[in-house]
Amino acid sequence: MPPTPRDPFIRSVELVRDRIPSFSTYPFHLDAVRSFSSLPLHPKVTYLIGENGTGKSTLLEAIAIAWGFNPEGGTMNFTFSTHASHSELHRYIRLVRGINRPRDGFFFRAETYYNLATNIDEMDSEPGTGRRIIDSYGGKSLHAQSHGESFFAAFVHRFSGHGLYILDEPEAALSPFKQMSMLARIHSLVGKNSQFIISTHSPILMSYPDAAHYQLSASGLHKTTLEDTDHYIVTKQFMTNRERMLKHLLEDAANEE
Repeated sequence: MPPTPRDPFIRSVELVRDRIPSFSTYPFHLDAVRSFSSLPLHPKVTYLIGENGTGKSTLLEAIAIAWGFNPEGGTMNFTFSTHASHSELHRYIRLVRGINRPRDGFFFRAETYYNLATNIDEMDSEPGTGRRIIDSYGGKSLHAQSHGESFFAAFVHRFSGHGLYILDEPEAALSPFKQMSMLARIHSLVGKNSQFIISTHSPILMSYPDAAHYQLSASGLHKTTLEDTDHYIVTKQFMTNRERMLKHLLEDAANEE
C-alpha cells in the first residue's frame, strides 16, 4: 500500500484579487502577481524561481509575513526592525493552512541576515535574559563566522524539524559544495516532517527531487521542472560550451564600447 500523502502546513497561497485597489502599482503590477489566483504548495519543498525583478522574493516575503514571521527574518519571536521596506502584498493573500501546526519555523532572508545576527548579539548582551539565543545557532556569534558559516549555523543548529522554513536565496553565501550539503540538510529535515518554501537562483539548490518548481517571468507564474528552468538551461549551456559562450559574450561586450 502506498504511503498516505502528508498534509502540508500551508496547502496553498491565494491572492484575494477583489480586494486589490489597483494592479498598476507595486507590487501588484508585477507579472507574477497579476497572473495568479492560487499557488498550490508541495508538502515537502516548493521552489520560486525567476530572474531578478520578477517578484519571487516579494511573494516569498508576503507568505512569510502572512504566516506571522518578522519581515526581516528569524523565528516568530523576532520583532526587530531596521528598515521597513516590505510590500503590502501580505495583506492581500490568504494562506490555506493544513490541519497540523509546525513546532518550529524560520524565515531566512539572505539580505537581512546581518541584521538578525546583530539583534541576537544585542539581546544576548542584556542582563538577566536566561539562556543565550546564540546557543540555538551553535553557540558562536554569527558575526564571528564567515558569511557562509553563519548561514549554515542556522540551517544545522537552529532548524530542528517538524517546521515551516521559508528561505529567500539561502545560497547567497554558500559554495557549491555547501549548497550540496544544504540539499542533504533539507532532506534530513523533510524526513522530520518539515515543509520548505525556497526562492533561489541556484540550479544545485533547486534540484531536490520531490518538489514543486514555479517559474516567475514576464509571462506570469507557471509550474515547471528543474530541467526547464532558465537557470538550469543557461548554466548547463555555459558549462557545456564555455569557450564558445565566452567568445560571444566578450565580443558583444567589446562591440558595446
